[in-house]
Amino acid sequence: MARHQRQPGGVTMNALSIDVEDYFQVSAFAPFIPRADWDTHECRVERNVERILELLETSGARATFFTLGWIAERYPQMVRRIVDGGHELASHGFGHHRAHDQAEDAFFADIDLAKLVLEDIAGVEVRGYRAPSFSINGDNPWAFDCLCRAGYKYSSSVYPVRHDHYGMPDAPRFAHLVRPELLEIPVSTVRFGERNWPAGGGGFFRLLPYAVTRQLLRRINQTDGQAAIFYLHPWELDVEQPRISGLDGKTRFRHYLNLHRTERRLQQLLADFVWGRVDEVFPIDGEPVVEQWPPLASAPDAGALLDRSEILAADAEPVRAAFSAPRARR
Repeated sequence: MARHQRQPGGVTMNALSIDVEDYFQVSAFAPFIPRADWDTHECRVERNVERILELLETSGARATFFTLGWIAERYPQMVRRIVDGGHELASHGFGHHRAHDQAEDAFFADIDLAKLVLEDIAGVEVRGYRAPSFSINGDNPWAFDCLCRAGYKYSSSVYPVRHDHYGMPDAPRFAHLVRPELLEIPVSTVRFGERNWPAGGGGFFRLLPYAVTRQLLRRINQTDGQAAIFYLHPWELDVEQPRISGLDGKTRFRHYLNLHRTERRLQQLLADFVWGRVDEVFPIDGEPVVEQWPPLASAPDAGALLDRSEILAADAEPVRAAFSAPRARR
């Protein structure tokens, strides 16, 4: 089990993460908004990320921004502002495809292209990845092999809960090796009875009273003795985002619930806990040693690793073609 960072006075540093996608790209909207129509919708991600950066600067916190390649190509200056602010840039894939909906080759092409695009824009190494909708589970462990091939060092793609859209409830709750050189950092949960319950943000941050979120995070820090990893989306701060018509009741409720409370809750969260980047809270470089989870297969042979320039030439162009659009000002 991984140790975590403690600050002076014994206070635990937790990891804050931001999934950088726009409101029309959420997985739950896929039946209602075709990918071909993404460019027809008003993009609001830049202003929302800017507001998050302001809140982080005011509080002295740092975070990891899991960013879509599709977004990065259109807003390269935003990506550079994230890095210039001292935050970690990580990958959320290129086109926000759920991993379990893709074939292995298509998944690899998507994550490799995203890493190349982000690194080209920001000029920094991208070491972390988060699958859209936490879509790595027991049915697609090959995704971890793809992450190793693409050169990622850690993933935060597993949510060890039961949920109708995602979840791997039997997975370990805390950071663990899924391959000899790949660390998985599951989003935070608490254990009550025989079940894991969400404690790591997202829609539950808006659903539950803030006092409940604070108590759950304190339980992870004080009772479990672990650092938490928390996430949210820029669109969750955007009360004025366009409303999508034709949604079913459950999707509408989950997406729009308590948007007007998110920013105030985030400000309180930043005041109540110490927050850092994923790569400064967890042992990304392999120290201290954490156990590999037995149910997962071994890592690929070294001979299976390919040169990334060859991979780009062979696999990435079909992915880019599917999301072709002129790059924004650089």
